[in-house]
Amino acid sequence: MTNSTSKEQDTHPLTSSFERYLQDKGKGRGGDGGNYRRNAERELQRFVEWAAGDRGDDDWTGIVPNDAEREPAFEDIDERTFREYARHLAGDRGLKQNTVQTYYAYISAWCGWCVNEGYLEAHYTQRASATAPLPEDDGRKPGDQQAWTPEQRHELTRHVDEQARDAVEAYTTLPADTTSPDKQRARYKALKATRDRAFVYLIAYTAVRVGELLRDPNDPRRRGVRWEDLNLEDGSMDVYRKKQQWDAASLPDPVTHPLKQYRKMLKPPTDRWPVFPTFDQRTLGTLVQEELADRGHQPAAIEDRRDEFVCDLLLALEDDIRPQSITTDGARSMLRRLTDDAGVDVDHPRHEYLAPHGGRRGMGEVLVRSFGYTVAARYLDNSEEMVRERYSHIEAGELGDVATEALNEIDG
Repeated sequence: MTNSTSKEQDTHPLTSSFERYLQDKGKGRGGDGGNYRRNAERELQRFVEWAAGDRGDDDWTGIVPNDAEREPAFEDIDERTFREYARHLAGDRGLKQNTVQTYYAYISAWCGWCVNEGYLEAHYTQRASATAPLPEDDGRKPGDQQAWTPEQRHELTRHVDEQARDAVEAYTTLPADTTSPDKQRARYKALKATRDRAFVYLIAYTAVRVGELLRDPNDPRRRGVRWEDLNLEDGSMDVYRKKQQWDAASLPDPVTHPLKQYRKMLKPPTDRWPVFPTFDQRTLGTLVQEELADRGHQPAAIEDRRDEFVCDLLLALEDDIRPQSITTDGARSMLRRLTDDAGVDVDHPRHEYLAPHGGRRGMGEVLVRSFGYTVAARYLDNSEEMVRERYSHIEAGELGDVATEALNEIDG
């Protein structure tokens, strides 16, 4: 397969993007660590070798025009390139269906990054014609099956615990002569840290869907949980479920203390405040100005009032200007930041951070292994049939242990 290209001196080799991409996806100083980086680097090397004609059938000559003597370049790529690569992966009889999907996902993630960075004009790997040769979904859905491991859960919760403890201590031990702006900055930092911890614990231990906790801009019924929806003494929370009705979700013991400390720091003016209000400065600035104007304040007076606070969130709390809840996209951004800050190693083809659904699935693993499918189904707000299907690998492993024990007894 060959594609037309511009003048040879104007080409941009595919490999010119690799190091920068891998640094962005890597862990540690310089982005040179992490399982995801190692796996992505391996697949990118395989892809560029294939593009150069070094992999594939004997008839495959690569994507570089026959009259050009150079390595594969971005100018050689279009959606047909990835269609051929998908066909190459699917034709490798040694690869399982989900492995083919996983290998392709690494290349797709790089392609998406290249679009954002200006190397490519379109996300060719996601086009229907490019993905058509990939094997049908075998039910395992490798790109959607992230589950937080106990080690990952521990690393993330330990990080947010430390951040919250340090921020709260710094705020509550301020000297008496601390200026008002410095007190406000310390409070805001403690607010953010306790907010982060409360959210992480909810995702990690309640198995509640993130869409049941936060606001969905496309569904007015999903306005995000409010403090009036929580009963911290009884350990329950009312959420609008996926099945389109309100229902009570459990708040296990590990979650209640982070929520109580966060509420103590937030001091919501009323219980109708969202548990997780937006912290976005631009959104809050617009909200505060509009609300104070509606209350009869003149522009100069509004600016004077805003100048009394280091951020508009603290003004909103003081004057009971109720913001909206953060959105599910905002929550994912929060977890990306916290995963990176905590240095948690995540090896997954699509999710390079601890995604919200991974917390729910990780809790499902714990419940199925400890209490069985019936209890897990009730806690996860799913049918037992669906839970058995999604966690079938657990039962398969347990049956394998039973079979091994039976064989040992016979052989003994």
